[in-house]
Amino acid sequence: MKELLVYIAQSLVEHPEAVSVDETETEYGLVLDLHVHESDMGKVIGKQGKIAKAIRSVVKAAASKENIKVTVNIV
Repeated sequence: MKELLVYIAQSLVEHPEAVSVDETETEYGLVLDLHVHESDMGKVIGKQGKIAKAIRSVVKAAASKENIKVTVNIV
């Protein structure tokens, strides 16, 4: 899941080298914290959070194939 999130984020931003993901396993599932360059934050979130919702949907769909619960946070 981490690799998928990095790939999606790097294709959206102007500073792909600044993209990083922290992966934490909790009792509720996997938590992925996406870090991007400050100037790219708007591109990852999108207008009214539509791109962020789409990213979360794609990652959750991929995780559901492997029976994993995933939460994506944009930091």
